[in-house]
Amino acid sequence: MKYTKISAFFLLSALGLFLVPACTDLEPDEKDSIVLGETGGGFVKGDPTALLASAYTDLGAFTDQNNIYALYDHTTDEMIPPTRGVDWGDNGVWRTLHQHTWDPTHSAVLGAWNQLNQRAFKCNQILASDPSPQQAAEAKFLRAFYRYHVMDLFGQMPNREVDEGVDVNPTVYNRSDAFDLIVKDLEEALPNLPATGPVATNSSATQAAANTLLARLYLNKAVYKAARPEGPYQFDAADMNKVIQYCDAVTAAGYGLETEFFTNFSTAATKEIIFTSPEGTPQNRWFMTLHYNQNPSGWNGFTTLADFYAKFEDGDQRKGNYPTPDGSQFSGIGRGFLFGQQYKDDGTEVIDTRTQKPLSFTLDVPLSGAATDKGVRVIKYHPANAGQYIFFRYADVLLMKAEAIHRGGTDPGGKTALELVNELRTTRGAAALGSLTDADLLDERGRELYWEGIRRIDQVRFGTFDDQWSFKTVTEPFRVLFPIPQQALDSNPNLQQNEGY
Repeated sequence: MKYTKISAFFLLSALGLFLVPACTDLEPDEKDSIVLGETGGGFVKGDPTALLASAYTDLGAFTDQNNIYALYDHTTDEMIPPTRGVDWGDNGVWRTLHQHTWDPTHSAVLGAWNQLNQRAFKCNQILASDPSPQQAAEAKFLRAFYRYHVMDLFGQMPNREVDEGVDVNPTVYNRSDAFDLIVKDLEEALPNLPATGPVATNSSATQAAANTLLARLYLNKAVYKAARPEGPYQFDAADMNKVIQYCDAVTAAGYGLETEFFTNFSTAATKEIIFTSPEGTPQNRWFMTLHYNQNPSGWNGFTTLADFYAKFEDGDQRKGNYPTPDGSQFSGIGRGFLFGQQYKDDGTEVIDTRTQKPLSFTLDVPLSGAATDKGVRVIKYHPANAGQYIFFRYADVLLMKAEAIHRGGTDPGGKTALELVNELRTTRGAAALGSLTDADLLDERGRELYWEGIRRIDQVRFGTFDDQWSFKTVTEPFRVLFPIPQQALDSNPNLQQNEGY
């Protein structure tokens, strides 16, 4: 394998003395950490059960609105982070993501880099601590999950072994070799992972979760193996057949579509949910968008774009609705896209106390200088009955299979890509399509998976990430990769910056 040597991760202890818990900052808190012993500069094995539990806890980093999530969604055509007076200014960190003008000093770039690499290193510690076969398989799945995001965002993958001191530069794998190592981890893990079907919570690694991640990897293999990160991408039929194989394995495990879309994000979800975070709640997803005067009170932040909202037809469940009483819970806050007049639980109008007018969300929203009512808000996880934070669900699997067929794969059951997409659309209450193009597939993924942290991956694969939209006028193809953080470069002189930065 091709590799180069670089110096230690920024903010990562080479001896593994501190394991950083999931949080929104980068300060380790030993009260919530697993502290490993160390003798004569060498690694001392820890308790694999405690280490694995800590590694699952670390998944909470994905529920934050910053860092990892910000890189995946704020940079796309489905989200805009307007500045409202002094609110959400934050020295321009949100605006630069939307405008594609970030640089190696961006705080979210550094935060994502540190969080993902630290968590991958913890998985190395688990694997070096005599885990059981199932514990090793779960650790390999989690390592693959974290490394996949490092590879996808940054185009290279650092690795430090647990017995390497600070005088040893960790190995860095290029994107193609990183892909192979991630696939190897998942293939090795599969036989020893539980063959769990749909249950109320799926917050640990299963065969279905590994198969879903393998399907996603092979669907994007052309991107990760391309001679240049921005393409062109050549999708191979054999890879697409792999996608279909892994998707069919998930179907065979008993997963399927929920008949009501928003059930997926509630405590009642079962059929679609493949892998969730056991740590924290999805509360940031409603806090970051709801208005100050709604109940619960939000941070009045992020909205969707008018052009993205226009992709939905009336009658499509995914566009949203206002809930009705179910005998135990009721909220005036809608589900889906919140547009127009907003109401309280008792049906009366919400009043914007800053303007003393009824609160009515508008389609138009500027990137800066936005009034408090500007922008359509998005609610998938409802504060009344939000379930666990979702990483993988079956609708994505169905759409991956459809795309794989569309790109040259063959379904053993003889279904076409159009049939699969229409199966989803019919379930969601949308009209069936008469034909299917690349643009149709990308739009359908947007309608189904909006604000779930995957839009950037989809736009890169479909070649639209460099397009212009809203206040994003920059067209620089190299931005399909993020830069290596400047602090990492400053402390690691052998680390090479990605092209364009």
